[in-house]
Amino acid sequence: MAYGGPERLEDVEPFLHDVRGGRPTPPELVEEIRGRYAAIGGGSPLLAITRAQAAALEAELNRAGDADWQTFVGMRHWHPFIRDAVGEIAAAGHRRLVALCLAPQYSRMSIGAYVARLDEALAALDDPPEVSRVESWHDHPCFLDAVAEKVAAALARLPVPPPEAHVVFTAHSLPRRILDAGDPYDDQLRATARGVADRATARAGAPFPWTFCYQSVAAGAADWLGPEVTDVVADLARAGHRHLLAAPIGFVSDHVEVLYDLDVEARAAAERHDAHLHRTESLNTTPRFIEALASVVRGAAEANSCE
Repeated sequence: MAYGGPERLEDVEPFLHDVRGGRPTPPELVEEIRGRYAAIGGGSPLLAITRAQAAALEAELNRAGDADWQTFVGMRHWHPFIRDAVGEIAAAGHRRLVALCLAPQYSRMSIGAYVARLDEALAALDDPPEVSRVESWHDHPCFLDAVAEKVAAALARLPVPPPEAHVVFTAHSLPRRILDAGDPYDDQLRATARGVADRATARAGAPFPWTFCYQSVAAGAADWLGPEVTDVVADLARAGHRHLLAAPIGFVSDHVEVLYDLDVEARAAAERHDAHLHRTESLNTTPRFIEALASVVRGAAEANSCE
């Protein structure tokens, strides 16, 4: 399961209608968001990448030949919706299901919302399958290794050695009130950042300074988790850091929050202060990442197996 995104500019308004729970979207906000998608090519590549990830995961799961796995893709806010995927699963006659959200860190506002959509769809079935729900894989060693590979590779491409670069780990911000309810999102993100930094340091052969911050604050949001990436980039640049490396540890695919929020907005913030913002390659279908997903899925299936 993934968030979803409009593949065409004409889909932006109905997509936002779903994201906003049916509330009308102000025309100026529709145009602003449409402009962001226009800037990254006219639509989101998320569905195509998610389908490619699912195909690669299916192949990896079936490589051992000891089981017959099939993957299905469902989006939270756009086609194909999670309910559509559940319908396909039921039609195929599957009796066991592993539900995996392509977001490594848990929050009731993210993973919790995916699971709620899934449970609604399953409740509509006469005979739903047995379900293993993966709630978090933020510290899975294979996931941390996959991200660390990207960080180390990006550091090697910079015109300065690792100690002179500053890595900025980012993730999507959420309302600060989730912390009052004991939500583990912030803690899990910081654990991911530490794990990736340790592994990337070993791969790079030298330590590097790093910072964790948030990005993609919703329009008009007043009290969301911070600090915000554009502020952090500006502060680091003013402190004399000329080469910054953004590593979005909360995302596993190229989509608007990476291709626009980082590559356009955050990069522009760095340039305004005479600094250069580079970015790690997204995980997408990187083999090490697909191996990590397969390990997560197998672990969930085995943990709930009666065999």
